Amino acid sequence: MDYKTELIGIIKERSYQCSDEPIYKLASGGVSKFYFNMKKTTMSPDGMFIIGKLIFEKIKELGLSPDGIGGLTLGADPIAYAVAGHSYQMKEPIKAFVIRKEPKGHGLMLPVEGNVDPGNHVVIIDDVVTTGGSTIKAIKAARDFGLIVDAVIVLIDRCEQNGRQNIEALDCAVHDILNIRDFLPSH
Repeated sequence: MDYKTELIGIIKERSYQCSDEPIYKLASGGVSKFYFNMKKTTMSPDGMFIIGKLIFEKIKELGLSPDGIGGLTLGADPIAYAVAGHSYQMKEPIKAFVIRKEPKGHGLMLPVEGNVDPGNHVVIIDDVVTTGGSTIKAIKAARDFGLIVDAVIVLIDRCEQNGRQNIEALDCAVHDILNIRDFLPSH
C-alpha cells in the first residue's frame, strides 16, 4: 500500500481547500489560494495511523534516534502522539511532548510537557509550515528547556513565505512529508 498517496487523498477530502482567488486568511496575516485545516486529518484514526507510520519511517530514513518528538500545541500534538504510538509498536519508542504557547501559570510552570528532560535529543514537528513562525517558537522553547533539536519534520510545507528558509536559519535541518505540489492540479 502507498501510504503517502492514501494520505494525500485523505487530506484532499477532509483538510484541503483551494480557490482561484486568494481568499483564505492565514495565521501569518497573509492570504492564499489554498488552505489546510489539518486537524480533521491528524485527529482521525486513519490519518493518525498513516502519519505516525510515515514520520517514523522518515526519522529512520534520516538515521535519527530521538528521545522525543513534539512541537507547539495544537498542530503538533496529534502528530507527536501518532508517532509515539507507532514507535512503540515498532519496539523503538519515541516519547511525545508538547510545547505550550505560554508556560503554565501555576504548578511547575513548565513550557514543555511530557517525558523529556534537558539533554534529550528531539525532533520538532508541525502540521503545516508557511512562515515557520510556530515551528521557530517551538525550536526556541525546546532549546531554552535544554532539549537538543536534531531535525524538524513538517507534514506539509506550503512552499510560501520562506517558511523552510526561516526555520533553517536557526541551524535546523527541515524535512517534509508532503508539500503544496502534492495538491496542485497536476496530481
